[in-house]
Amino acid sequence: MPNYGVPPLAISRGLGAKVWDVAGREYLDMFAGIAVSSLGHAHPALVQAVSAQVAKLAHTCNLLLHEPEVLLAERLLGLLGVPGRVFLANSGTEANECALKLALKYGKARGRGFLVAAENGFHGRTFGALALTGKPSIRDQFGPFGLDVRFVPYGDADALKEAVTEECAAVFLEPALGEGGVVPPPAGYLTAAREICDATGALLVADEIQSAIGRTGAWFAHQHEGFVPDVLTLAKGLGGGMPIGACIGVGEAGLLFDRGDHGSTFGGNPVSCAAALAVLDTVEAEGLLGRAVELGAQLASGIAAVEHPLLSGVRGRGLWLAATLTRPVAGAVQAAAQEAGFLVNAVQPDALRLAPALVISSAEVASFTDALPAILEGAR
Repeated sequence: MPNYGVPPLAISRGLGAKVWDVAGREYLDMFAGIAVSSLGHAHPALVQAVSAQVAKLAHTCNLLLHEPEVLLAERLLGLLGVPGRVFLANSGTEANECALKLALKYGKARGRGFLVAAENGFHGRTFGALALTGKPSIRDQFGPFGLDVRFVPYGDADALKEAVTEECAAVFLEPALGEGGVVPPPAGYLTAAREICDATGALLVADEIQSAIGRTGAWFAHQHEGFVPDVLTLAKGLGGGMPIGACIGVGEAGLLFDRGDHGSTFGGNPVSCAAALAVLDTVEAEGLLGRAVELGAQLASGIAAVEHPLLSGVRGRGLWLAATLTRPVAGAVQAAAQEAGFLVNAVQPDALRLAPALVISSAEVASFTDALPAILEGAR
């Protein structure tokens, strides 16, 4: 179908932070499949885990239990550091659909009729997730959605406080706007959101589809502000390239569903769970949280040091950054970068998303920042 247009490149293989196209040309992958390939391409730990698991058991469905899903749920709760329950899905959108159903059930039982989300936020493209997504360009043509979702400016704690009343069931927020252009919130905004939800009794849902599993230098980006959401959604980097999502209900939020309230034939797939466990093990064993901080600082400072009329700055945290532009020419910069052997993502007309594998080397980061002036010049 024509919804993707014609992609500009066909990839045949990858290794580490590099990929090769079908013609054999090499590229440095600076966005890792939209923050998915957390261990890069063909990491031995991921290859071994997936190969071993598929040789034993590839599928069970949710009518039966298997060990990797239990181990993964326990591991995620351990990293979060609080009691809860986990629903395993296949994607970030599905994790957010689960969170939405939790919020609706919570609200209906308490007479709470509406939800709050952020302008320019993104939570997925299925009907429920799209209802929460504050991007008119992708949502308006598919409405109405049958849900009362009220949007507030991202980062504005006063607007959030005014919108969230005791009739609000839940607030859905990203720790930083991902598809919105890797836009961090003001300091203290997420803590204020936690306090507002506590004061009104609304659930706080943290959508960490892009930001979790070490990308910002912590297991979960919300941990930088030291609070715990009521519901946490994960995907992308969790599977290292294999499709998986997770919705974690903290404390009582994890017990909102009754038997039969939700399900997924492929959710919690044994092979994807084995991949996720390998990702978590490797992030810990190879010290990739610290590397995300170190190499993210190198990448950010390298971009900031470039003086070019098209470049206005850099924002983000860890290995989740955006190079911001003075004009809406991100598409042209993306094309120039590809021509120079680098894959970047024009996430907004004036912003390039950079979310490379957590295993990227210092030399590879330097190769990109060294090439950036010529890339920008090629896009003028």
